[in-house]
Amino acid sequence: MIRCKPLLGTYVEISIDDACGNHIAAIEQAFNAIATVQKLMGFHDPNSELSMINLHAHLNELEIHPWTSEVLQIAREVYNLSGGLFNCGIGHHLVASGLLPTQINRQVRQYGGIEDLQWITTNKIFSTKPLCLDLGGIAKGFAVDIAVQCLRTRGVESGSVNAGGDLRVFGNQAQTIYLREPSKPNQVINIGELQNGAIATSGLYLSAREKNTVSHFINPISGQAVDTPHSYSVIANECIYADALTKVLALTHQPDHACFHHFSAQAIQLAI
Repeated sequence: MIRCKPLLGTYVEISIDDACGNHIAAIEQAFNAIATVQKLMGFHDPNSELSMINLHAHLNELEIHPWTSEVLQIAREVYNLSGGLFNCGIGHHLVASGLLPTQINRQVRQYGGIEDLQWITTNKIFSTKPLCLDLGGIAKGFAVDIAVQCLRTRGVESGSVNAGGDLRVFGNQAQTIYLREPSKPNQVINIGELQNGAIATSGLYLSAREKNTVSHFINPISGQAVDTPHSYSVIANECIYADALTKVLALTHQPDHACFHHFSAQAIQLAI
């Protein structure tokens, strides 16, 4: 059984083993969970919880949803272990490049990053500096993981969730994985099978076909956009880590970076 819905700025496909029986309710619950992640963490939505954090966290303590807190804590963890190469506090650079809508205070001269976010309790935060966080590099992977969790809780034993290339496979069935050839994006490469794991891929090869495009890979340390023709994929146990670590791979070009070993992840770089 396969169902597909437009969410997270892409199409989300949920596939379950027909042998599991009729689990339509479980699939709908998984889609609802993904929609909740989008509502909480969407940069484009001025009423999202993320937008409230960006506007008010440096002014007041904020009580936030446990899912938002979990994503931010993992973002902080990857920031620490990557030496700052993963930092979701780059939203203002993406706004300046025209890749994100203007949801920032123009009077702010200097924005902080994920390192400036502090936890008072598990779900209560404040920031020591104004923030312009963008969770586009990690929240989609989290949404995939939450969807898988919903399916398993409702008794689905085997299946997959695919959100525009952020894929997690669970259960006894392995799934063949194809990656786009960066120089010929309409062609794919079979890299093998994945079972009980996740893979995420990032690259500029599709947007590069459009004129005057700007790279969405931002080096958080220098603040500069990084152009690259290659494809970057990471396999991990959970999709949130696979999603975040693709940015580390794109900036370092080091498949053996210590960050991947720490998260038991495997990096795959396809060059032109």
